[in-house]
Amino acid sequence: MKLFAKDEALERLSLANPVHFLALGFGSGLAAKAPGTFGTLAAIPLYLVLAPLGLTWYLVATALAVLAGIYICGKASKDMGVHDHGAIVWDEVAGLLITMIAAPVGWQWLVAGFVLFRLFDIFKPWPIRILDAKVHGGLGIMADDVLAGVFAFLSMQVLVHFFG
Repeated sequence: MKLFAKDEALERLSLANPVHFLALGFGSGLAAKAPGTFGTLAAIPLYLVLAPLGLTWYLVATALAVLAGIYICGKASKDMGVHDHGAIVWDEVAGLLITMIAAPVGWQWLVAGFVLFRLFDIFKPWPIRILDAKVHGGLGIMADDVLAGVFAFLSMQVLVHFFG
């Protein structure tokens, strides 16, 4: 079984480069199978560090992750010569952070957020699918996952309202 993806585009990146390291989700995007899922998993420790800071600081950090992600993903994509390569997973990191805004503490809520975000990210219901197809560059890479995160966030808040 092949553990790490290997292709010509990936050889143009270096984990020693901070932009590439972040774009690859701390290396998780190098997984040969399901790099987006591994990128989302890599976001969990970041969420666990940010969540205790309180909502204001969590929102600031999440906004920074999204805004910086436009540059990070765009730069890595340009360096690879491939638009939205599967190994670029910073968008998944930001998407999970959005999903978990104001979520209750607890592993059950983290699992629910993870599953909801992955479902919206994988199936890309309207208008996520349109953003994925029509918007390019770093903004395009980030946009569909940001919207998937917003949909997952709204779904989480409905769950919290009824079961929290």
